[in-house]
Amino acid sequence: MDNQKVYQAAMYVRLSKEDADVGSLKAESDSIANQKSLIRNFVKDKPDIQIIKEYEDDGYTGSGFDRPGFSAMLDDIRRGIIDCVIVKDLSRFGREYIDSGKYIERLFPSIGVRFIAITDNIDRKKGDDDIVIPFKNLMNDAYCRDISIKIRSTLEAKRKNGKYIGAFTPYGYLKDKNDKNRLVPDPYASNVVRDIFRMKLNGMSQKCIADHLNEQGILSPLEYKHSIGIKLQDNFKSHEKAMWDAVSVKRILENDVYIGVLTQGKRTTPNHKVKKLVERPSEEWTRLEDNHEAVISKRDFTLVQKLMQLDTRIPLGKDSVYPLAGICFCGTCGAQMNKYDTIVGGKGYTYYICSNYAARRGCTAHRISKDKLEDLTLKLLQEHIASVLDMGRILDFAKDVPFKDMEVKRLSDRREHLENDIGKMKDLRDNLYEDMKEGIVSKNEYIELRQKFAKRISDSEHELLMVDKEVENILSDNSEKYKWIDYFMEHKDITELNRLAVVQLIDKIMVYDKNNVEVVFNFDDCYQELAQAAGV
Repeated sequence: MDNQKVYQAAMYVRLSKEDADVGSLKAESDSIANQKSLIRNFVKDKPDIQIIKEYEDDGYTGSGFDRPGFSAMLDDIRRGIIDCVIVKDLSRFGREYIDSGKYIERLFPSIGVRFIAITDNIDRKKGDDDIVIPFKNLMNDAYCRDISIKIRSTLEAKRKNGKYIGAFTPYGYLKDKNDKNRLVPDPYASNVVRDIFRMKLNGMSQKCIADHLNEQGILSPLEYKHSIGIKLQDNFKSHEKAMWDAVSVKRILENDVYIGVLTQGKRTTPNHKVKKLVERPSEEWTRLEDNHEAVISKRDFTLVQKLMQLDTRIPLGKDSVYPLAGICFCGTCGAQMNKYDTIVGGKGYTYYICSNYAARRGCTAHRISKDKLEDLTLKLLQEHIASVLDMGRILDFAKDVPFKDMEVKRLSDRREHLENDIGKMKDLRDNLYEDMKEGIVSKNEYIELRQKFAKRISDSEHELLMVDKEVENILSDNSEKYKWIDYFMEHKDITELNRLAVVQLIDKIMVYDKNNVEVVFNFDDCYQELAQAAGV
C-alpha cells in the first residue's frame, strides 16, 4: 500500500548572494531557474510524487532558516498540505549543521514528511542515508563559515581602501553612478545640510531648525529617500509622514561624513550563525579622512561641535540664542556668567552675573548689563579685526618673503636634524650584525634591535617627506598658515554683533567688572607669532 501512495510534494529552491559569488559555473548551476528545472525533470518519471506547490527564497542566506519561502512551506506542512520536500541538494535546504539536522532527521520523520535532495542522492523514504546526511550538513556548515570569513575579509579590505559598503547613503550623499562604493554629494540634499549648519552657526537650536525645515516643506531624510525611490523601513516612525525633529537635526550636525570622513565597521555580528548586531569598540572602527568630497568645511564643523557643547537656551519668543551665550565667564573665579531678566519700574533689563555668586557659592556678582557687554565686545572685536587686517596688508606689501624665509629656515633646520638622525640609525643598524658575530648581542637581541632601528628610520623618513611637502607649499603660496586672516576679513565691515561673528572669531570673554572686560580671540597664538615676526 505504501508503494501506491502519492506524495503531495513541495519544490523548495534558494539562492543567496554568497552562492552567486562563488564562480560563474557554480552560480549558473545553483540559479533559481536551474534548480526548478532539475526538480521537475526528476519527478517526471516518479508517479508517486506530485508537485503541488513551489517555494522560493531568492537572496536569502543558508546559514539561518528565517526565510519567507521556507516559513510558508513549514506552515503548509503543519496544515497537512505537504508531505514531501524536494530540493536540488542539501545546501539549498540550508547550510546550518544543527538546524538542518533537526528538520531532516527529527521533525520531518516524526510527522511523516519525505525529504529528497536530488544531487546528493538522498531520499529519506529509502532510509539508507542516515549516516551521510550529518556529514554533508557539517560540510555545508563549514562552507558557510568559510564564505562568511571571506566576505568579512573582503568588506574589511574595502573599508580600509575607502570604499563605502553601506546599503544606504547618509542624507546629503548619493552613490556614484560609475562606482557604487563611492559617495558623491546629492545636489539637493547637500544644500539642505549646508543650510542646517548655517542656521546652527547663526544661533538657532536644533528644534528651531527642525521647525523651520518643516515650515518650508523640506522633506525629512526618510521621506526624501522615499521620494527618490529608495525604500526604507523606519520602526520608529510614529506619524503618517515622517517630519524633521531635533534628534534628526542633531544627527546631521554631529556627523563628520559631511567633512569627507568615512567611518565604517561600527557594528558587526558575532559569527555567521548569529545575525544580531553588536557594537564594536571605537578603536576597531575604520576611519578615513578626506575620503570623499566634503559639503561642510572643517572649520564650520568644528565651530558647530563647540556650539553643541555650550549651555545655550533659546530666549522666550526668540528662535536663536543671544550673540554672547555660553562664552562669558567670571574674570575672578572662572565660572560661567548667567543671564538674568528683570523688570524695574515697568522697564525690562537683561544682565549677566557670576553663576557661583547666583548659587551662593562665593565670589561677587560681577554684574554687567547685556547691552553694555555687547557694546564693549563689538568695539574690541572691531579694533582687533582692524589690527589683523593691518598685518595682512603688511604681508601683501612684503610679498610674504621674510616670513617665507623664516619658515623655510625653520623647516631646513628640522630637515637637517632628521637626516642626521636617519644616518645615525642606519649606522647603528648596520653595525648590529658585527656585534652579534662578536657576541656583544644575542641573535634574539639582534632581531629585536634591528626591527626597532628599522621602525625609527621609517618614521623619520616619513616625517622628512612631510617637511619637504610643507616647504613646497610655502614656496608655492599654498600654505594654510595665514588662512586665519581670511576669517577676520569676512567680518571687516561688522557694525552689529551677531552670533556667527562671535563663534568664528571669539574664544571666550572674561568679565571682571562692568568697565573691565577681556576678550580672548581665536587664533591668538597665530596673531602673536605674526605680530612678533612683523615687528609690531
